[in-house]
Amino acid sequence: MEKLFVTSGVYYVSVPEVGLRILCGCPPDVVKHLMKRGLISQKSSSHGFIETGPNAILLSDVSVQGGKLSNLAEFPILQMFYRQGMIIPDHPGNTGAKPLVIGHTDQVRALSEYLFRGTYGLANQQEVEDTGVDPDFAAEVIRIKLAFAYNKIRKSDELLELVPLQSKKIEARPGFWISRLSENVFRLETEDQTLEVNLNLENGHSYEPPVKLDYHRISREYFSIVHIGEGDGWDTQRPCMSSIITFQGKIYLIDTGPNIIDSLTSLGISVNEVDGIFHTHAHDDHFAGLTTMIRTDHKVKHYATPLVRAGLIKKLCAITGLPESNFENSFEIYDLKQDSWNDIDGLEVMPVFSLHPVETTVLFFRTLWDGGYKTYGHLADIASEKVLYSMLMEAKNRTKLSEDLYRSLNRALLTPMDIKKIDIGGGMIHGEAKDFVHDRSKKIVLAHVSRDLTTQEKEIGSNASFGQEDILIAAQQDYVRRAAAGYLSRYFPHAKSHELQMLLNCPSRVVNPGFIIQKKGHIPSTVYLIITGVAELVRAESHLDYMLSAGTIIGELDALGGDSTEFTYRARSYLNVLEIPMELYRQFIQRNSDLGRVRQIASDMLLLQSTRLFGELVSSPVLHGIARAMNRIELDEGQEVPAFHEPQLMMLEKGSVALKREGRMIETLLPGAFFGESSLVQKGCQDGYSGLCQEPCRLITMPGQAIRGIPILEWKLMDLCEKRLKQSLSD
Repeated sequence: MEKLFVTSGVYYVSVPEVGLRILCGCPPDVVKHLMKRGLISQKSSSHGFIETGPNAILLSDVSVQGGKLSNLAEFPILQMFYRQGMIIPDHPGNTGAKPLVIGHTDQVRALSEYLFRGTYGLANQQEVEDTGVDPDFAAEVIRIKLAFAYNKIRKSDELLELVPLQSKKIEARPGFWISRLSENVFRLETEDQTLEVNLNLENGHSYEPPVKLDYHRISREYFSIVHIGEGDGWDTQRPCMSSIITFQGKIYLIDTGPNIIDSLTSLGISVNEVDGIFHTHAHDDHFAGLTTMIRTDHKVKHYATPLVRAGLIKKLCAITGLPESNFENSFEIYDLKQDSWNDIDGLEVMPVFSLHPVETTVLFFRTLWDGGYKTYGHLADIASEKVLYSMLMEAKNRTKLSEDLYRSLNRALLTPMDIKKIDIGGGMIHGEAKDFVHDRSKKIVLAHVSRDLTTQEKEIGSNASFGQEDILIAAQQDYVRRAAAGYLSRYFPHAKSHELQMLLNCPSRVVNPGFIIQKKGHIPSTVYLIITGVAELVRAESHLDYMLSAGTIIGELDALGGDSTEFTYRARSYLNVLEIPMELYRQFIQRNSDLGRVRQIASDMLLLQSTRLFGELVSSPVLHGIARAMNRIELDEGQEVPAFHEPQLMMLEKGSVALKREGRMIETLLPGAFFGESSLVQKGCQDGYSGLCQEPCRLITMPGQAIRGIPILEWKLMDLCEKRLKQSLSD
C-alpha cells in the first residue's frame, strides 16, 4: 500500500494487490487537486486518450469541515464514469466493476441521495408540479429529463458499490480491510501491511482551493460585471463559471461554485458584503460553495425560480443531513418568476428555462439608463442548438409545448446584450460557440471550458481573466463611504447625524494584502473601521487566526482606555479602511454614550472575538448587540449550572465545568468553552445536559434571541450540538 498526501484532509491510497485506488476525502474541486498532483493523468489506448485516477472513495464522517462540504463526490464519480470509462460500453476502462464508496452509514445514505439529486434534480412530475408550474410544463420537464437520462432514471446504488462502515472492521475487497479508529480516523489493512488515514482538519482550518488566485481590487460601480470564473469542473487554472454583479454599490453573486469564499477574498470582498445570490442550477461546479455563504452574520438573499430552488434544496439537504426547512433559516428567499422581468430594487432579472439534466435557468439582467437599458446575459449550462433541435423538434414524443419551447429558447439565447457570457463546454449538456456566430451582442465572453479557444471561437467571443471588470454604468458617488456610514449608523444607532458625519469625514485609504494594521504589543493611535475586504486576527501562542469581515472596528478598546494589544490584526485581502484618530473617537463616545459602559462592551466584544465561535466573520455591529445582552453569574465549586426557562448560550469565563448528559461525562469545559447550544438547536438533542462546577466559576450568559438569526453562529452551534450528541452516544 502507498499513501500520498493530496491536500489538507485528503489522501490517495493505492492498494495494487486488490486493484484499489482510494480517494480519501472529497472536498470542493478535489479532482483538480488530483490532476495537479499527477494522480489523474492521460494515457493512450485503442480508444484514444483515457484518464487514470481513483476507483474508490472513502468518505469523511462529517459532512462539513471549515465551512466547506467534505463529501462532494459528484465530479470524482463523473471522472470515473466518463473520463476513465468505467460506465461506457466497450470502453477499456469498463471492466464491469463499479466505483466503490465506503463510509459511515449516514454519510453513504446522504451521498446516495445527493448524487441522485445532482444527476436528475427533481425526481418525478409531482415534485416538479409542487413548485407551482402547470402540469403540461411539468410533463415537458420530465420528458426532457428522461431524454438526457436515455429514458431511464437510476438510483445511485445501481451505479455504485456502496459499503457502509460502522464500528466493526469490514472486508471491502478480498484481502483488504478497513476500520474506524475514531471520528474521521481510519485503519486500512492488507495481509501484511497497515496504514492510518486521518481526514480531520485542524481547528480553524479549511480545505485549500486548487487554484492560486492573485489579489485584486474591484470598484463598487453603479452597474458592472466582475468575471470570477471562466473554467469548468476540470479546469486546474481557473475557477468554475461564475460572475459578480455590482449594482448601486451592492454585491450580487451568480452561482456559488467550489471555493467561492476564496475567490471573494482574492477580490477584496468579505462574505458579509454579499447582498444576494442568483442561482442557475445545482450542479457542484455552480453550487458547492453554498455552505460557505451561510457563514455570514446576516441572511444573504437567495434569488431563483421555485423550480431551480426546489432541486437545489433537496441536494443541499441530502449532503448535509439537514431538514429542508433549514434553508429558510439560513437564507432570505426571493422567488423569481420564469420568463418575466423581476425587479430587485432597480436591477431587473429574467430567468429563462434551459435544457439540462437538472432544473436550470439562464439569467438576463438589465437596468434603466440614459438611452435605454444596460444589459447582461449569463448563459450557464445551456444545450447546443443541435441538441435543442434533437430533443425538442425531432423527438418522437415531442409536444406542441416542445416546439414552442424550442422557438422561445432559441430567441432568448440569441437576444442581443451589452455583455453576454456563454457556456461553450460542448457535448450533450453544454453549449457551442458556433451557435452564436451571428449574435449581435456588443461583447461575448466564452466560458465553461478547460481548454484553449480555437481560432473559430476567438472570432466569436472574448476571454475574461479572473477579476476583470466590465463597467456598464460607472458610479458617480462613493459607495465605499456610503457603506462606512451604514456600519457606523448600525453600531451607534442613537448617535446624532452630525456626530456620525464627523467620523465619516476622517480619511479612508486602501490597505494592501498582508499589511499589519495593528501589531501585538504596540499602542495604536488610530481606530480602524474595515469598510470592504477581509482582515484577520492573529495570536500565535493561542493558535488564533480568524477572518474578520467588513464592518469590524479595530482598536476601539485602546481608544477607550482598555488594552487589546495582545492581538495582531492583518489585511488578508485589499481593504478599504476608515482611519479615526483615537482621541477623536474617545471624545465621540463621551459625547454620545456612557464611556464606562461602552468600554465594558468593547472589552466583552474583544473577548467574544477571541473565541472560535464568534471570532470568524461576525462584524462589530452584530458583536455589539450580543455583548450588550450578556450577563455574568458567579458559581461556587460543586454547584450545578442553573437551568434556564428560556434558550441561553453560556460561555465559561473562569474556572472549569464537568459537562454531562444523562449523568454521563462528556467533556471538561475550560475558559472560552460554550455550552447550552442544545437549547438553541432544534435537532432533538436539547435534553439531558447538565454542568457541575469543579472550582469557582464565572459564566457569561447570552439569551437565545441575541444569537438566533445569525447564520454563521447557528451553523456552528448546530455542528457543536451534533458532535456532543455523537460523543454522548458513542461507546
